[in-house]
Amino acid sequence: MTTSPTAPSAVKILIAGGFGVGKTTLVGAVSEVAPLRTEEYLTQASVGVDSLTGVGRKNTTTVALDFGRITVSPELVVYLFGTPGQERFWFMWNDLVNGALGGVVIADTRRLETSFASIDFFESRDIPFVVAINCFHGHNTRTAEEIRAALDLDPHVPLLVGDVRERTFGRDVLLALVDHLMSLPAAVG
Repeated sequence: MTTSPTAPSAVKILIAGGFGVGKTTLVGAVSEVAPLRTEEYLTQASVGVDSLTGVGRKNTTTVALDFGRITVSPELVVYLFGTPGQERFWFMWNDLVNGALGGVVIADTRRLETSFASIDFFESRDIPFVVAINCFHGHNTRTAEEIRAALDLDPHVPLLVGDVRERTFGRDVLLALVDHLMSLPAAVG
């Protein structure tokens, strides 16, 4: 008798953060498949609605989600869902978070305030998360302690500093999330 193959277990991770911090870039850097992106060009309609402060030459934005996949083994697949960063698209977060095991908040030290909503989102839903500081072009003017204090992070929340364009940093961020999840007490149910 032959047995039919079983589907792999799936793990869902949400990638969040403010507008222009590198969510789409992180998903693209670590995904084993070409990521699904819902990027659209910024238009005159966003003038006065979306702040481009600190994002320089950015001319596109995620309007729904980014999606990537990592096959860990034949039994385990990780699905990455990147959230849109602009406040007018935050309503999508409530749907994207369903079934998420944990999250990654990407922050830019030049605009840390754009990370507050993402941190609040995960904390208010008791979803474990890590914070990845994206050092654009290697620039970071703050220490990890200064960033942790500015974000008012609990001491147990992992904080990593690097460049989300680098696949190895993306891998390290995801591994830190896994380690963090495994360090938490098992839910009693």
